[in-house]
Amino acid sequence: MHPAGFLRISTLSTATAVANPEGNATAIEQALVSFQSSDVVLLPELCISGYTCGELFLQDRLLESCRSALLELARGVDQQLVVVGLPLAVRGRLYNVAAVLSGGSVLGLVPKTHLPNYSEFYEARWFHSGADADFDSVRIDGIGQVPFGTDLLFECGKATLGVEICEDLWVPIPPSSQQAIAGANVLLNLSASNETIGKANYRKQLVAMQSGKCIAAYAYASAGPSESTTDLVFGAHCLIAENGSILAESQRIGTGLEIHSCPSESPLVSFATADIDLGKLDRDRRAFQTMHQTADRNPLEFRHIAFEMRLTPGSLCRRIDPHPFVPASKDQLHERCAEIFEIQCAALAKRVGLLPANSPLSIGVSGGLDSTLALLVAVEMCRKMGWPTTRIVGMTMPGFGTTKQSKSNAIELMKHLEVTSQTIDIRDNCFETFRSLQHAPFGVCLDGLDSQSLQSRLEKLPEDQRSDLVFENVQARMRTMLLMNRGFVLGTGDMSEQALGWSTYNADHMSMYNVNGSIPKTLVKFLIRYVAEYLVKDAVSKILIDIVQTPITPELLPLSSDQNVLQSTEDTIGPYELHDFFLFHLVRGGATPSKILLLAEHAVFDREYSPDQIRSTLKVFLKRFFASQYKRSCVPDGPKVGSVSLSPRGDWRMPSDADVAAWIADL
Repeated sequence: MHPAGFLRISTLSTATAVANPEGNATAIEQALVSFQSSDVVLLPELCISGYTCGELFLQDRLLESCRSALLELARGVDQQLVVVGLPLAVRGRLYNVAAVLSGGSVLGLVPKTHLPNYSEFYEARWFHSGADADFDSVRIDGIGQVPFGTDLLFECGKATLGVEICEDLWVPIPPSSQQAIAGANVLLNLSASNETIGKANYRKQLVAMQSGKCIAAYAYASAGPSESTTDLVFGAHCLIAENGSILAESQRIGTGLEIHSCPSESPLVSFATADIDLGKLDRDRRAFQTMHQTADRNPLEFRHIAFEMRLTPGSLCRRIDPHPFVPASKDQLHERCAEIFEIQCAALAKRVGLLPANSPLSIGVSGGLDSTLALLVAVEMCRKMGWPTTRIVGMTMPGFGTTKQSKSNAIELMKHLEVTSQTIDIRDNCFETFRSLQHAPFGVCLDGLDSQSLQSRLEKLPEDQRSDLVFENVQARMRTMLLMNRGFVLGTGDMSEQALGWSTYNADHMSMYNVNGSIPKTLVKFLIRYVAEYLVKDAVSKILIDIVQTPITPELLPLSSDQNVLQSTEDTIGPYELHDFFLFHLVRGGATPSKILLLAEHAVFDREYSPDQIRSTLKVFLKRFFASQYKRSCVPDGPKVGSVSLSPRGDWRMPSDADVAAWIADL
């Protein structure tokens, strides 16, 4: 087990010699050599005997050979958990059991509860259900007394494992559901599921859904094509899921699985390996409490069996998504963007629909990412509702840091989208505000100057002297004042800015409604690209692509003498792809800063970052995140579109004066 709380699971399908337990045990032993770094290794149902033995299950010779093979396997398993399947005769009944091996012994035996006896399955012909067993342990020669029953859970550190067998998953209330309610966060399924057309996809959905319903990891290992093919073919399908997502999947029959003519020469048929994030599962269970309500209403008693595993620090066997808010698949990204855009439109339509008929909808259009997305949502909403887009009043308000490019993009975008457009230069108003406040911007005395001459003076300032918060705040609040004096204002700030407090309080931080409030910066770009590619004409598309490619800046500090922007948001606070990564894992996963660093080490970002750069950016994120809660405590309404939201009325309630010291110390 990894010190950071990751559990490595491998699910294997090994070559099977039907009714040859000794040969099968040898194949399992040979396969296990390659998985010594795994904490848990799961093998298929009845893998020691073979699933397709038929009447041979009633032969004493087969059962005795299985016992000897189990004893041999158990002796070879040290500080990891290995789960194998075999037939076991107890008190005149035969059970299909999973044997849980660790520390050189058998920790427990879990019998199958639900026996399929339809179509191609005849298990009830030979086996009895474990639910009917009236004993809680069995004595096995050479092993001793071993716990037996469907009420066994296996514990080591943060991991609690439950075991079920094949058909148990396919019933309305699987045993794993009860195990999860009792605390199991890793669910293991030994299976022998034959392949028929379309069955693999359904099986995959079952595994993913059960892991999601139980807020657990679910590992699945199925028998392979070396089982008897008298009537069936088994696909060697191995799966590992975590809380609704498939982490790893093996090749199987139907996807190009390599088939060996001599199984004994290749004991391993297929496998899947993944590291399970036990800490995240634990956090999710604390957050989503309905499963515990079920436990209170349906209490079940389970026996807990402790075992030990070694600590194995090192690389993670798990893909760490560098952009957790943005799907990697192009098709999935398109689907996600379409859904988010419609959610935004529907939310805004409801809110605007409550306003007096034809009342204007004001929005500040800067030519930047966030205001562009909000404007696109407003335009699409008007079209869907049959309202004229001229109802939208887009205001571009150039100031001391506005470039020709952003101003031109804003004006052209509003023109092509056919909204009411207005341009108000705010420099004169800001200049008079500076005078009223008796403020000397950047130390420049205003006597004898006007706004134009002030701009000229400021453009000559050295870069290291361009720091004046009052100068920035006056411009931001001037824009909001002009907007709000018109009436209903559509906000534009995104969730990343809320997390970092990268907004002026009661300026761009405030509006009457904000459709971007739960959309992170890394996703904003893709939403605009989606609109550019699928929803607008070429002229608008060209402007949108240019906006996406423009460096992110608030344009509140003076331009250089050659009219270039010297204020870069990401140069000031760090890259947004890192901040969004930190945001997701802190809020959605509850990860500690040290764990976030570990995850970042294994993520492949768009740019290369040194460990020191990642650490220092995370420190900036944490300090700004804690310090900015007072802004988030009074943000306007807006629709939740994903699993992460910072709304103080919904997902994120946090005191504004919380101390970040413990989080910084963890770094």
